[in-house]
Amino acid sequence: MPERLSKARRLVVKIGSALLVDEATGAIRRDWFESLAADIAACRKRGQEVMIVSSGSIALGRKRLGFARGLLKLEESQAAAATGQIQLAHAYEEALARHGITVAQILLTLDDTEQRRRYLNARSTLNMLLRQGAVPVINENDTVATSEIRYGDNDRLAGRVAQMTGADCLVLLSDVDGLYDADPNGNPDAAIIPEVREITREIEAMAGTTRSDYGTGGMVTKLKAGKIALAAGCHMVIADGHRMNPLAAVQGGGPCTWFVPGGNPRTARKQWIAGTLEPSGSLTIDDGAVKALAAGKSLLPAGVTAVEGRFDRGEAVIVRDAAGTEVGRGLCAYASADARRIMGYKSREIEGLLGYRGRDEMIHRDDLVMA
Repeated sequence: MPERLSKARRLVVKIGSALLVDEATGAIRRDWFESLAADIAACRKRGQEVMIVSSGSIALGRKRLGFARGLLKLEESQAAAATGQIQLAHAYEEALARHGITVAQILLTLDDTEQRRRYLNARSTLNMLLRQGAVPVINENDTVATSEIRYGDNDRLAGRVAQMTGADCLVLLSDVDGLYDADPNGNPDAAIIPEVREITREIEAMAGTTRSDYGTGGMVTKLKAGKIALAAGCHMVIADGHRMNPLAAVQGGGPCTWFVPGGNPRTARKQWIAGTLEPSGSLTIDDGAVKALAAGKSLLPAGVTAVEGRFDRGEAVIVRDAAGTEVGRGLCAYASADARRIMGYKSREIEGLLGYRGRDEMIHRDDLVMA
């Protein structure tokens, strides 16, 4: 299982507030933070793409604003986040710059990962940053999010980021070293569960309901993240983050709980496209495009002869041959109105036709499932 961490192509690492911020001083734990940066640099050196989902803005900001210990009101949390996010982003930029790594800040709300257009925009931005070698540092946009559009914890946000970007592995660094079969604080015989392949009711019953002044998570939210990750074909591990070089400790076989999916991210995505999404329209393609798709290539606008229905960018469509037979299903990179404008044209002509440069493909092969 530890090899899953070192062999992952795309990795999401979630950092909890209790790890990042010293409770007594309200400042970042610098030695630990530098060791984490060294771990991330080692991942990048192996050629891995890394995203960080980091809590800590409220924990850092509350001390600066003089808020007392205990749970904060929503407006107090938002004010603390506004102050602390600056410190948090600067800390990541400074630590990773020593390793020659560029950092980008991404702030998301629940709506950003559930509304289709915003989901696609967020995913496109993250993918572009990763292609350019940057490490996105992601946090919930606490300053603008109301209670109705908040995740409320970064465990689930990390699971959704792993899902939306097709990550291979999600690491939840926590103040516990895994899932136990009983509460280890009250039961000396409690044993860690090294591997979980399905989150059953029995597994959920082991979670408890823990929370702290500095974080709003607990094992319950980690299992919710696990459900999202497993459904997306992504491995997930819960590990103790207090150790120096916490990622290296997991890779070295330290105690943790691995959640193992039945397939990989690509397989899970294909199943989702083929069996879950309701098509909103259809594209008819010529014989040349049919042969290209059968050979594993993407669908280009030049091969499309007709567009039926009304759909937005990123929605599912049926792909048919000239006889009307379904040859596949996929997510169209263009809304129906724009798809009609560019069908039959070369990809290099898209910008002249639409006034903007979108994707070269009408449907990318990663977003296409053949019938």
